[in-house]
Amino acid sequence: MITTRSHGLPLYLDLSVMRFLELRRTGHTPQPADFEHDFGALIARTLADLTPDERHLLRSVALLDAFDTQLATQAAGLTHQAAARRLTERPFISENPFGLWPYYLHGLIRSTLRGADDRTDDSWTPADWHAAATRALAALGAQWTTGPDRDRLLLVGCLRQGLALARDFRLDLDWLTDAAWAYVSDSVWEPVAPPTPTSLRSGEGLETAADALAELLSALARRQHEHRAVTAERLTVLTAAEILPGDLQEMAVYYLAKAQRDLGRSAESRRGMQYVVDGDGRLASAARRGLAHLARLAGDFPAADAVVPDLGWPGRHHRVDGDIWWPHGDMPRAATAYKAARTEAEQHGVAGERATSQAQRAFALAFADPARAADEIELAHHLVAGLALRQTGHTIDMAALVRDAGTDRDVLDRVHVLREEIRVSGVAIATAILELVVCFHQAVLGDNQGVTGTIARLRDLTGSGDYAYYSDIAAFMAGRTVPSASARWIDDEATVRRRWRQLVTARRVLVQR
Repeated sequence: MITTRSHGLPLYLDLSVMRFLELRRTGHTPQPADFEHDFGALIARTLADLTPDERHLLRSVALLDAFDTQLATQAAGLTHQAAARRLTERPFISENPFGLWPYYLHGLIRSTLRGADDRTDDSWTPADWHAAATRALAALGAQWTTGPDRDRLLLVGCLRQGLALARDFRLDLDWLTDAAWAYVSDSVWEPVAPPTPTSLRSGEGLETAADALAELLSALARRQHEHRAVTAERLTVLTAAEILPGDLQEMAVYYLAKAQRDLGRSAESRRGMQYVVDGDGRLASAARRGLAHLARLAGDFPAADAVVPDLGWPGRHHRVDGDIWWPHGDMPRAATAYKAARTEAEQHGVAGERATSQAQRAFALAFADPARAADEIELAHHLVAGLALRQTGHTIDMAALVRDAGTDRDVLDRVHVLREEIRVSGVAIATAILELVVCFHQAVLGDNQGVTGTIARLRDLTGSGDYAYYSDIAAFMAGRTVPSASARWIDDEATVRRRWRQLVTARRVLVQR
C-alpha cells in the first residue's frame, strides 16, 4: 500500500515509515488501511497522531524556513518550550546543527500543512494562520534586535524569513524597516528577499509596503548580477508605485539615481539625488556624494571638491577625495585618501566600503608603483572575497591590468574578457575607465596608432559629455595636446598633463630594465 501510494516520492516513503513506527510505539499494529491515503491525507493523519500543543507548534513552524525551540515557542504563542523540544524529536523534523536555526521542515510538508484539511478538532482558520504569522514576525524581530550587534548572519536570516511572512500575510513592516537600513548600510548585498513574482516586477502585484520592500531589496541585491538597465527598470516601477513609507521611498529613489548614473543618464540621476538631499533623510549625505560624483563626471572638479569637507563619513568623504585626485594624475594623494577611506570603513565595520576603498587604492597605486600595487591588489582580493560587489571586482581586475601595463602578460587578452564582463553589467563608466587603462598600456609601448584608436573609442563612449576628459587624459599619456579642455581641473591643465606623461615615461623605464 505504501509503495503504491508513494508513486516513488521519497518524502512520502519517509513519512510513511515515521507513521508506521509511531503507530507501533503507541501499541497499534499497523494495517494497510492506515496508509491508504495520498500525501495530503498522510500529513493530516500524522497531525492527528500529535498532541494538541505539538499540532499547534507544527503549524506555526510551517511558516518558517528554519527555527529553534525558542522561535517555535514564540511563534506558537506558548509560554513553555517543552512541547517544542518534544516536536524537534519527531522524525519528520530535520536538523542542520550548523544552521543559524537548527531545525526545519521539508518544503513540501510545509506547503501541505498550510493547505491540508486535517479534520482535527483544532484545525486552523485563515485568521489563525495570520495570527501565527504575526507572532512569528515579532519573534524574528525580537531575535534580531536582542542579538549580538552587527551580526550579519542573524540580520540576513531574520530579514529573509520576515520579508516572506510580511509579504505573504500582508503584515505591517514593523522592525523590517530598520533591518532593511542595516542591510544596505554594509554594502554587502547577499540575496535576502524571497523570490519576486514577475507580476510584481511589472508593478501589477505591488499592493502592500511588504510587497514593495521585498522587491526593493531583491532589486538591490540582484543589481550585482543583472544589467543596470534591468535594475533601473525595476526601481522605476517601484518608485512610481509610491507604496513604500517615506524613508524607504527615498532609499529606492537613491539607488535608482545610482543606476541611472551608471547608465549615463546623468540628468535623471541628478534629479533623484537632489530629491533625496532635499528630504534630508538617512541617505542625504550619500546623495550629496552622488551629486559630487555627477559634478566630477561632468568634469567640474572644483565643484566636486567644494562638497568634500561637508560630506563626512556618511558621505564617504575620503573616497570622494580619492576619486577627484586620481584623474589629476596625483596618485600618491589619491592613494592616501583611499587608505583613509578604508581605515574609516574598518572603524565603522562596513565590509563593502572597506573593499571598495581598497580596490580604488590598488588602482591608483598601480599607475605609480606596480611592485607595491601587487600587495594592494592581493589585499583587495582578500577583502572582496565573499561579498557580492561586481563593480569592485572589475576595479581590482583593472588595477592588475595597470600594474602589468607595458609588459607581455596577456594584457590585451585580459582586457577583452573584462570588457565583455563590464558590457554585461551595464556600467557605462567602467568601460571608459578600461579604455583609459588600454591607452596607458599602449602609451608605455609607444603604440601611437593604438593610442589614436583608443582615444577615438573614448570620444564615442563619452559623447554625452560625461567623462569627456578621459580622452584628454589619454592624450596627456601620449604627450599630445588637446584642442580644447574638457574639464575644469583643480590644478592647471599643464600640471595634469605633466603628471600623466611622467607616469607613462616612468613605467617605460621600469619595463625596459
